[in-house]
Amino acid sequence: MIPDSFFEELKYRSDIAEVVGSYVNLRRRGRTLNGLCPFHSEKTPSFTVYPESQSFYCFGCGAGGDVITFIRKIENLDYMEAVRLLAQRAGMAVPEQEGDDRTAKLKKRVLELNREAARFFHQTLMSETGKPGRAYLVKRGLTRETVVHFGLGYAPESWDHLSREMRRRGFTEEELTAAHLATRRESGGVYDTFRNRVIFPIIDLRGNVIAFGGRNLGEKGPKYLNSSDTPVFKKSRNLFALNFAKNSSEKNLILCEGYMDVVSLHQAGFTHAVATLGTALTEEQARLIAQYTNEVILSYDSDGAGQTATRRATAILEAVGLKIRVLSIPGAKDPDEFIKKQGGERFRRLLEGSHSATEFELGKLREQHDTATEEGKVAFLKEVAVLLSRVGSPIEREVYLSRICRDLGVDKAAVQAQVEREYRRRRGADRKREERELTAGKPKLRAADREEELLFRQEPRKARAEERILFYLTRHPDSWQMLQKMLPEEALLTETGRSLYRALIGRFAEGRPIELATLSAELSETAVSRLTGWLVTEGVNVTREEAEDCVRCLNEAAGQKTKEEIGSSSEEDLLRYIEAIREAKDKKGE
Repeated sequence: MIPDSFFEELKYRSDIAEVVGSYVNLRRRGRTLNGLCPFHSEKTPSFTVYPESQSFYCFGCGAGGDVITFIRKIENLDYMEAVRLLAQRAGMAVPEQEGDDRTAKLKKRVLELNREAARFFHQTLMSETGKPGRAYLVKRGLTRETVVHFGLGYAPESWDHLSREMRRRGFTEEELTAAHLATRRESGGVYDTFRNRVIFPIIDLRGNVIAFGGRNLGEKGPKYLNSSDTPVFKKSRNLFALNFAKNSSEKNLILCEGYMDVVSLHQAGFTHAVATLGTALTEEQARLIAQYTNEVILSYDSDGAGQTATRRATAILEAVGLKIRVLSIPGAKDPDEFIKKQGGERFRRLLEGSHSATEFELGKLREQHDTATEEGKVAFLKEVAVLLSRVGSPIEREVYLSRICRDLGVDKAAVQAQVEREYRRRRGADRKREERELTAGKPKLRAADREEELLFRQEPRKARAEERILFYLTRHPDSWQMLQKMLPEEALLTETGRSLYRALIGRFAEGRPIELATLSAELSETAVSRLTGWLVTEGVNVTREEAEDCVRCLNEAAGQKTKEEIGSSSEEDLLRYIEAIREAKDKKGE
């Protein structure tokens, strides 16, 4: 067991404002710091950091805890992985523990395997076997320096080229399949996942190789093949080349569709380019981007699919409060092709002249409607009203509306009235959407957590009693003996409540204070969030009399049988149960 002294030192060296501030743009507000929550989509900051108590809490989605909890959630790590990450950051050695859990060991082995595989792919590319891969990269205009910088590699057209070498280096078939570097045959054994492909290693912000993308050089199979989700990789939570782009001196990020676009842009000096990983942009990726910039330049392909992806990405990025510009690439399908034809300087001028997302949408609407005709003009203005209703700034809406009405020679008042109607309708729809997103943004509930939420809705009186008695205990640690005598652990409504009660009573009995850093090791995420919410609550009090009422409520509820239990009771048990209810009623009447 790791001693409390280690956690105290780790907490001292891992100031929560500094750690959270490296992920979230925080602004000071008196004694606290505020920002947009990285765990759910929101436009108004509800995420608060409390430097005095070294804790955080989101009043929107209810996420809360200490610096370890924050790292667990933001990096998708288990408890000990988060502790090790913070310890490494602070220059501390974690005391050895007996029996580290199997999942942590597997993650460690997968990372080691990925690192060895990336080296092997790169060595293969530079060898005689890698000629097909080198020929492709030369054809795409990449220099040796760029190939080395990104660690590009080559997987030969062989069923087990990588698997044989990795087994020779001590890795097992189970580890190869867990890393998605090999696929198991129905007849037994494994074969390589990536074959006859140029390999793009995907590296996280800590420098770990977490996955791979492979560009097909043959005629069979998909053009690009990407690692599936593994113990160390989630497609929806990572971006290609963010490990490089985060160090760029540019204030914005260029978001591209593919690996080659990003590699070409970096080679041309645009080191702030990133790409999604074989999937459409996700809300998690948008929140990740928002941790590093306030502005994104969308640089998707100019074909129909690329334009559709641009519109979808715009909505997702706007939802997390990012400013968006859209790049128009004339005479080329994508950034890679444009740079090859026109050069880096011309591309830089394109970036400087990129339009806002609203201007981009207006341009597309103009292409779709013939405004020289009355019918086309009406159809265009109806769609303009819908588009401008999504623009949050009244000044921006006014500027666009005035220009459009002037260009078309129409009465501005009529169009403005339509915009305002659409805006009111959209506000109502947005409120409902935000409520849905808030629910979706909460940590995925285990079956037990879902059952507890259902219990809270079905038993509001008991739920309130549980919340208030635990809140009282956090405010009055010296009451633990009284509560321990009056309220058995089993009387609490939920397992989360019982675990909190047990943990708090245990700490207070030992004369120890509430320390989130150590409690988060033994409590669930749900429990830590609930506890943090109580700790940061101000202006609320529960008196001893109210606490005793809550104790009576829970004890009485614990003594009641359900209809199912009554139906299955023996006649003797049923008579005893009825007599107990009579005695309880008599006591109330005294």
